Amino acid sequence: MPERSQGPLIVQSDRTILLETAHPRYEEARDSISRFAELEKSPEHIHTYRLSPLSLWNAAAAGLTAAHILTALDELSKYPVPQNVRFDVEDIVSRYGKLRLVRGTDDRLVLESDEAWLLEEISRLKAVEPCLDAPIDARSLAVKPGVRGTLKQALIKAGFPVEDLAGYVDGAPLAIKLRNDTIAGRPFLLRHYQEEAVRLFHADGSNRGGSGVIVLPCGAGKTIVGLGVMAKLQTQTLILTANVSALRQWRDEILGKTDLTADQIGEYSGHEKEIRPVTLSTYQLLTYRRGKNEEFLHFKLFAERDWGLLIYDEVHLLPAPVFRATADLQARRRLGLTATLVREDGGEDDVFTLIGPKRYDVPWKDLERQGWIATARCTEIRIPLTAESRRQYAVADARAKFRISSTNPLKRELLAALLAEHRGDKVLVIGQYIDQLEAIAADTGAPLITGKTPQAERDVLYEKFRGSELNLLIVSKVSNFAIDLPDANVAIQVSGTFGSRQEEAQRLGRILRPKADANQACFYALVTRDTRDQEFAQNRQRFLTEQGYQYEIRAWTPLAQAADAAGDRRSSDTG
Repeated sequence: MPERSQGPLIVQSDRTILLETAHPRYEEARDSISRFAELEKSPEHIHTYRLSPLSLWNAAAAGLTAAHILTALDELSKYPVPQNVRFDVEDIVSRYGKLRLVRGTDDRLVLESDEAWLLEEISRLKAVEPCLDAPIDARSLAVKPGVRGTLKQALIKAGFPVEDLAGYVDGAPLAIKLRNDTIAGRPFLLRHYQEEAVRLFHADGSNRGGSGVIVLPCGAGKTIVGLGVMAKLQTQTLILTANVSALRQWRDEILGKTDLTADQIGEYSGHEKEIRPVTLSTYQLLTYRRGKNEEFLHFKLFAERDWGLLIYDEVHLLPAPVFRATADLQARRRLGLTATLVREDGGEDDVFTLIGPKRYDVPWKDLERQGWIATARCTEIRIPLTAESRRQYAVADARAKFRISSTNPLKRELLAALLAEHRGDKVLVIGQYIDQLEAIAADTGAPLITGKTPQAERDVLYEKFRGSELNLLIVSKVSNFAIDLPDANVAIQVSGTFGSRQEEAQRLGRILRPKADANQACFYALVTRDTRDQEFAQNRQRFLTEQGYQYEIRAWTPLAQAADAAGDRRSSDTG
């Protein structure tokens, strides 16, 4: 293959891909490779992606072949794709579907493959052997009852993801119809990408659909996709959410956009214990137990009704105990909704295995260009430490260094300047450390929402912010997820959770809902330069860079330092 010079990519033999950001075809290449590669590093000029097994298996589950992937790499690469990478792509992609779970004639689960050697090899694996019964023939093995999820987890860890074609129970029926007009009288229709997401998940009712994850940015209407799937399946549904605020937003959306009535929708939370044809609960409640060695009291909810659909909102937050419960629920259709498949615990393969592969994803910038989400300008403002804080920082351990730099008192001075600049906007100030947020609330007189704020008080404050009574709200990480504040157009992050990429995506998402007028939003990250705060900020930004957002970097000098510098210049001039 001849050398090339027109592409922005360099594909390396270790399966990393270097992408040149200044290249005219940068956006085309980014959107193309994001379908099958994971972003690892995103400094200013060269971004590094990796062709991982999971990224390639997600691509395969979405219908991409090795030929599609290699053609894209060939067309975008500066140099020939290394031969070992071509082989790896073909080998890894081919593994998806080599093992298939199907339903046998006697309704038993069967693990089958076209390659007898593969079945013999995997049947000897320590984690797989307890899940299998005797061979049926050279190309199929009987599976023991109740281990469908456990078997799939064991096999993906061995490098062979299972294509699950064993099908689902229908669940108890429930007639659900989407409204043509919302209950408030506004026209309602699924957007084209929401319809496409529903279609790909449903897959015409075949066993190739019915489980998986839909990835859409905050503000793009993931809840509406969930309603579309419910209307398509016509079955009783259990919906798990990140918190009570999200639970009640789901309830309001269901009531406002479907023909279901209030007595058909149950809230199963710390406040209510209703179990109805559509029931909403929270991860926090499901993982509650009285002691570390006690049983989870509310797991019985999974068996309370003949659910035909389980919806996992913010699926990237799914706690490990709920994964374990989900392993036993593989006969139920499962829909995961998220803005990012990134899990800080590295559990992406559990999402792939137990919820299902990625069924639909769309670049955030595509939806921004089409006006479905707000146009966001991201700015990182770097500030110095005070002399006193620098002395404390020098002798602190790693964790304390992060706290000292994150709670830099000069951030409050910068925040005041930004709030003055955005007077009249709807501003969220978001942070990690409660004492820092309490000081900001005292400075500004604005209300503060933390994990200790009663739910009723949170709901009142959110409603005031949605209206005209409140333009500034201070929020801790409790408000990262699934809070619908459509008019928020400025978010100022004063401190983050170490290097959490998912958190950065969610915090930007608070301001991405489309606006009635200019449809513009501003996201600021206040970062202490040359500290752990700056190191972790760079990692948090990696996911947003993959989505096409570039951070403008600005330096800021506090007033006292600026005055000192001016005084020094005057003294020098006089001298």
